[in-house]
Amino acid sequence: MAELTRDDLRAAVAAGHINEAQAASVMALASNRLAGRAALPAEDEPFELFKGFAEIFVTVGLGILIFGSFGFLLFAGGKLGYAMLIPLIALLGEYFTRKRRMVLPSILLTLTLGGAVLASFLGIPVLGMRFIAEAPNFDLALVATAVALVAWFLRYRVPFSMFLVGLCGLGLLLSFAKGFDPEAPISQTVDLFDLSNGSALSLAMLVFGLLALAGGIWFDMRDPHRLGRQSASGFWLHVLAAPALVNTLALTFYKMGPGTGYVLLLATLAVFAALALIIDRRSFFTAGIGYMIFLSFYAFGDAADPRSWWITLILIGLFLTALGSFWTELRTRLMRALPNFPGKHRLPPYATE
Repeated sequence: MAELTRDDLRAAVAAGHINEAQAASVMALASNRLAGRAALPAEDEPFELFKGFAEIFVTVGLGILIFGSFGFLLFAGGKLGYAMLIPLIALLGEYFTRKRRMVLPSILLTLTLGGAVLASFLGIPVLGMRFIAEAPNFDLALVATAVALVAWFLRYRVPFSMFLVGLCGLGLLLSFAKGFDPEAPISQTVDLFDLSNGSALSLAMLVFGLLALAGGIWFDMRDPHRLGRQSASGFWLHVLAAPALVNTLALTFYKMGPGTGYVLLLATLAVFAALALIIDRRSFFTAGIGYMIFLSFYAFGDAADPRSWWITLILIGLFLTALGSFWTELRTRLMRALPNFPGKHRLPPYATE
């Protein structure tokens, strides 16, 4: 899609589609966005948990306030105590999120909202996924929590909401898969990522990873310069997508053993490394570091010489440090080498010359 120019805005004003004030506002917004991007380092991938110690201090106070209110309402209202906490959270959100734009307090309020809605449907404290999953209305609670979090996001635009929405979606997919395949093994966490055992749970994990990846890219493409909440929302979805996809595929190939399995594992890591560079999200590369260390030990480690293990770690550390230092240059070379594909121009910018 062609970029909007000043001449386009003047033509729109002349045609009566917008007025002079609206055109000036659009041009000012465009200038501010460009200036903001120019102020960021070229290799920056913005991520913010708090803006200063003042937010930590406020968050501690909010945590004590919420915990005390929760206890009081729980004893006063019984099971309704969880739901009675929600209006207080919304009131606090109006001030700390919409007015003050405080990051860490907003994350705490989002977590509290999700927990309050989930617990109000289950009627029990959140003590563990296995214990909660036995509740008869577990799926309904997850749906209600996801809806509440989406509404919270639309009202307060807290990017962290997408992380919790993603977890609700994961819970629903796993619950559906478990109902479809009651005999699916869940004796160990590793069973959730091993496609070779034929479990519907691992397939659900793979589907979830693909959906989270698609959602993250959708948010990223709406803010390729990564100046607003859209890209921050995409970040949290990529945090969920990376371990779901990388672990599911890599662990499956790892359990196939030496030979074909390890070759496929290496190919999978290479593909995800390329994907990380293309979409400019380091989470996919980070998720595969453990497997990369294993393959390096397998290829270069010598049980008879313990020094080989330390040398291997040093080499991996050097490689990761160099990758982090020259990420922008590597990404530019890769993007130049790739042919044009749908959405390429909506990914984070890279040097074209």
